[in-house]
Amino acid sequence: MRSHTQEFEVLGPWSLTTSRAFWEGFTPAALPTQGLRDAEQLSTVFRVEADWSRAHATVSQHADHAQITVTGDGDLHAAAEQVRRFLSLDVDGRAWPDVAARDSIIADAQRRLPGLRPCGFHSPYEAAAWSVLSQRVRIVQAARLRDDIVSRHGDEGAFPSPRRLRMLELDLPGRKTEYLHSVAEAALDGALDTAALRATEPAHAAEAVQRIKGLGPFAAELVVLRGANAPDAVPRHERRLDDEVTERYGSTRSLAEVSAAWRPYRTWAAVHLRILREHRTQEIGGRNPPSDRSAGLSERGRHTVTSPPEPADDRQPRPPEG
Repeated sequence: MRSHTQEFEVLGPWSLTTSRAFWEGFTPAALPTQGLRDAEQLSTVFRVEADWSRAHATVSQHADHAQITVTGDGDLHAAAEQVRRFLSLDVDGRAWPDVAARDSIIADAQRRLPGLRPCGFHSPYEAAAWSVLSQRVRIVQAARLRDDIVSRHGDEGAFPSPRRLRMLELDLPGRKTEYLHSVAEAALDGALDTAALRATEPAHAAEAVQRIKGLGPFAAELVVLRGANAPDAVPRHERRLDDEVTERYGSTRSLAEVSAAWRPYRTWAAVHLRILREHRTQEIGGRNPPSDRSAGLSERGRHTVTSPPEPADDRQPRPPEG
């Protein structure tokens, strides 16, 4: 097994502590930390899109620089770049504070979640698989389904590769197995390639993803915005975000209107609002809302622990049967 280390400057605000807290609370457990309790590091295993090999990554922060170490038998340079992408470290965030200057609501979100960069799924492939598993079931149930697939058919904590997934006969509700096979085929055919999705206008990319059997509008947006981790797009099928905009901006203002001030970080702003909504309401996690002090939402951002938004609605419309 080989190892590769990459160190680079992160442009704009970033806190590994805050981002790690978001990561560890990410509901599907699609992004598991691997037993590393050092608060200064983050560790995970994932499938490398370039060759679908398994890789292990450890990330640490040194002032405004990040160090990524990946180990595995595949394309480790591609693996390191993939880590940068799913941690949003590939985005130039130097203008992110300017959004706060234009929008007091986002200014408050940035203050309460200092240095947060939205952590996405490891890949659009895994985001699409999660979308299938979470359709028409509670998120906690979907997480159990995913955990079972990983434990039975994965590779030391990594989700099964597309080639393996398309061959599996899984005992899942409804047509989930059929839809997972479609997702696997799409990944192998390049329809879920991160670079291609990021190079396409997000709405058009989502339309293309909807051609995959079993993925509707909500799932397609999840794949593009949280799988490919596109930083500047507005979710149009996330009712809890719509509700939060109404709560914070008033019933006379729409998401389309307020999000104009968020460019070129509309996805980031939306994620911040969803995190704060979940922290306040616990409508996904179902726990008693913690205080800002107990949740670690200090202005200095030390030991921050947050409750992230769910990566999919707890119940989604049934996708087309065709």
